Amino acid sequence: MFFYRAIAYLPFPLLYAVAWLAYLILYYIAGYRKAVVYQNLQHAFPERNASEITVLAKKFYRQLSQTAFEIVKAQRMRPRDFRERVQLRNPELLLEKSLDQTRSVIVLTIHQGNWEWMLHGATTALGIPIDPVYKPLHNRTVDRLIYSIRSQFGSRPLAMDESTRDILRRRREFRIFVMVADQSPIRSERSYWTTFLNREAAFYQGSESLAQLTGFPVLFAQCRRQRRGHYEVIFHEVGEPPYDKGSHNVIDRYVELAEQAIREEPESWLWSNRRWKRDRRKEDAAAAEELAG
Repeated sequence: MFFYRAIAYLPFPLLYAVAWLAYLILYYIAGYRKAVVYQNLQHAFPERNASEITVLAKKFYRQLSQTAFEIVKAQRMRPRDFRERVQLRNPELLLEKSLDQTRSVIVLTIHQGNWEWMLHGATTALGIPIDPVYKPLHNRTVDRLIYSIRSQFGSRPLAMDESTRDILRRRREFRIFVMVADQSPIRSERSYWTTFLNREAAFYQGSESLAQLTGFPVLFAQCRRQRRGHYEVIFHEVGEPPYDKGSHNVIDRYVELAEQAIREEPESWLWSNRRWKRDRRKEDAAAAEELAG
């Protein structure tokens, strides 16, 4: 933890100098998940040649390094810093959906821009409770660090396994729930399959189920990088009650908006995530064998 605390004290110019060194190590020496990144980019952008994919990959690694150090830096940043560095372009849409802070809202987003600064930017600008739903990390030290960063301005992070129970139990309280919903669910979790960036991908059904159970409206938050260390957040409408419980309109709209955001700024999405590690055909074949056996 000492290393992370030390990084947080660095002034921004020095922070980005260290981030540049980290980029060189990640890309040229360690080759961190390079095969995954290149495969994901090639599938998502088949119209780009090898040289263009390489340029895009390098841009991704540079931004990944900067974002990682910015997230650690958040420990030593004040509310004023986030208000200066994260601009909310249309907060009126969020406030409108909350019915003047009398109805909770579910906000879906993706790992793009700086998703941790986006939480603090919205919290400090609006002064309303925003609770992120998260999937605990395997590394306990990093998980404790991220939990501490997320909760430093009054947010109450909710572990994914406990979030549904907590939200339903306190459904009459006004809160904003944020879910970074572009991760791949494991096989035992309920999944909805659809096409995402030219490949079949499974998505969590939890956000849509929660919307249907609670009657909360759903928004999408797009975090776009303006320049180094500065971001803007744009809200988009996803769904409004009453919901059709027999459809997947919320997830479909989320996927559409996520793809649109990624194609607008591909270098700042988390391409190192093993997003397409599940194979639907193999899973269907395995399920058929189990039924037959």
